This record gives sequence, C-alpha cells and structure tokens, in this order.
Amino acid sequence: MGLFVVSMKASKKKLIVWGVVIILMVLLCFLLFGRGGDENYAVSALGKYSLSAQDNTARLDFLSQFGWQASGEPVEICEVIIPETFNEVYEKYNDIQKEQGLDLSKYCGERCKRWTYEITNYPGQTEGVRANLLILDGRVIGGDISSTELGGFMHGF
Repeated sequence: MGLFVVSMKASKKKLIVWGVVIILMVLLCFLLFGRGGDENYAVSALGKYSLSAQDNTARLDFLSQFGWQASGEPVEICEVIIPETFNEVYEKYNDIQKEQGLDLSKYCGERCKRWTYEITNYPGQTEGVRANLLILDGRVIGGDISSTELGGFMHGF
C-alpha cells in the first residue's frame, strides 16, 4: 500500500472558492438524500411528509398533511398482498406511488393492510371519495385518493 502526497500552490481566493464548492455539494447531498434514508418520512414534489400510521389518529394525521379531512373511522380494513411481479395495472399504480416519494416494488410479496377512509372535503364532491392507505409495520407504504363513481379518478395524496 503506497502513500502519495500532492502539493499545489493555491491562493487564498482559490481555497475559499473550493471551500464554498465543497460546502454546497455537502448541502446538496443532504437535501437530495436526507439524513441517511429515514424511513419514517417520504419526499415528493409536495415536500417531506411523515409516514407514521401506528393508530387511527396517526392515519388521520397522515391524511391531514395533504389537506384531507376524513371520516373518523375507516370504512374498510382489509389485507392486501403486494404481487411478486407487477402487471401493467400495478406498474401504473406504482407510478402514482413513485410520484409521491413511495415505491411498492420494495414490498413485492409482502402482506400489508389497506385502510380506507371517506374523504369529506374533496373539492366539488360531497361523497364518494376515498383515501386508501397501504400500511406495513405502522408505516404508510403506498396509497391513493380515488372516486367510487363509475368513470371516477385516482391520484396520489
């Protein structure tokens, strides 16, 4: 194992410029990658948000981060198995998840629960809008806001 030494002549101005560049690079890495991949948070175009969903209050708080008001209790709770391989429908659904900083492909083959809540403040609709939260180990791993009407809609939180 060899050791090498490099010496260069640098002015104070160059040292300051390089120092600023290094600091900016570290800050950029921190902003892009967070604090070591904290799995209790996700980052999307909307910003950083908590994934905590340990209990009903935490699930309602999760939805309120996006401005949604939901019925106090879920209208449905069921077990869901994330498929080992995604078909076209799941790929499109996972695209929605990726847009909101989540990725279901990390959970292929896993069993989770889907908690469904009625959204009470969706603009222009007084009923028929649901929030679906896919939860594993007390954390939201995916989900959507969707309409129960024929020809309805589905989008991220």
